[in-house]
Amino acid sequence: MRVYVPLTLSLLARVHKDGQIGPAPLTAYAVTPGLREWYLSGNEEELEYAALSRAAQSSLRLLAIDPTVPRRRVVVAADVPDRTAAADPDRALEPDALGEVRLTEPVPLAVLAAVHVDAPDAEPDVTAAAAAVGAADLGDDDARFTVDGAADHELLWYGVQEIDSLV
Repeated sequence: MRVYVPLTLSLLARVHKDGQIGPAPLTAYAVTPGLREWYLSGNEEELEYAALSRAAQSSLRLLAIDPTVPRRRVVVAADVPDRTAAADPDRALEPDALGEVRLTEPVPLAVLAAVHVDAPDAEPDVTAAAAAVGAADLGDDDARFTVDGAADHELLWYGVQEIDSLV
């Protein structure tokens, strides 16, 4: 199963050093039955993009928690055994949990498929969005607009062999 794990650049550096994302359990995003139902008209590529976008939103929340890390969202794509990723069936159609899965094992560096990172020019919008995400969650429309500004930036694709140059 292809999963998308939200990180920060600092966490990516630790993954590179440790050789794995962990410890488990980990939150990731994937094309789950709930995500498929939510996006009825999406093809597989569009559904994968939706899961990646959900992970990017989660990365933004990681940035909000730690103001000391570089203000760029990071998502790692990995191919893990199906048995290690499970969606909560009770939350499958909740908008906040769409595509969310729990990984029961650490993710070894060897199964990473790609790294997706904001371009440096996204940092001002990502910084503002990280500061506003809490207010947006509470229903502040201006904060929601600011958070959506970060989502306007496409994450860049990097090969796993390029992690060295990213961190």
